[in-house]
Amino acid sequence: MLKIENLVVSYNSIEAIKGITLEVNEGKIVSLIGANGAGKSTTLKSIVGLVKPQRGSITYQGKDLLSTPTKDMVKHGITLVPEGRRVFANLTVLENLKIGAYSRKDEKEVQKDLEWVYELFPKLKERSWQQAGTLSGGEQQMLAVGRGLMSRPKLLMMDEPSLGLAPLIVKEIFHIIKEIHKQGVTILLIEQNANAALKISDEAYVLETGLISMKGKGKELLENSDIIKAYLGETAGHK
Repeated sequence: MLKIENLVVSYNSIEAIKGITLEVNEGKIVSLIGANGAGKSTTLKSIVGLVKPQRGSITYQGKDLLSTPTKDMVKHGITLVPEGRRVFANLTVLENLKIGAYSRKDEKEVQKDLEWVYELFPKLKERSWQQAGTLSGGEQQMLAVGRGLMSRPKLLMMDEPSLGLAPLIVKEIFHIIKEIHKQGVTILLIEQNANAALKISDEAYVLETGLISMKGKGKELLENSDIIKAYLGETAGHK
């Protein structure tokens, strides 16, 4: 579905991404894990056209994304849930969700998907007329994900969905990611929380200082001694 080959991205002559290659197959959850500053968000920005690579290719269902305007990504079925729970603070929960469906014309289908989002996130339904800026951090993250789903994506890309959230909320968010996947949505997950990400991933890549250092099945990497030491702690793999 999504293929990145030999991608190089530089900022002021410094290479942030140093020739990475990765693939996201349809119907899978694929994680890109790594420490802060490894280049994970830069990779996402390259996919959606916010950063222009110096070299390499990015294709989606055989189409060249590097020549596709950012505004057309949603039309192609690609949606990014950005890092930092970027909601429209002065708008209501419902208004935020409807913005996610701005490009869709069939009101009945939009309403159907709105009800699906409310099933996934009952708290959003309870607070549908509440200003988004007054929600808790966890609720704002749920809203950001819900808004992304309202575009009915084929590929949902999520940038650090667990960042800054309490452990119980993180657990809830990752449960929701699995539920979204069950509905046939392909997911590219960018995460520092390697433990949570690898547990739900079909495939995963480890990004270190702009290079893919390791790749494999999520559960296999979860048991890898190098991953345990670097990202999970010495005993995490045995819990």
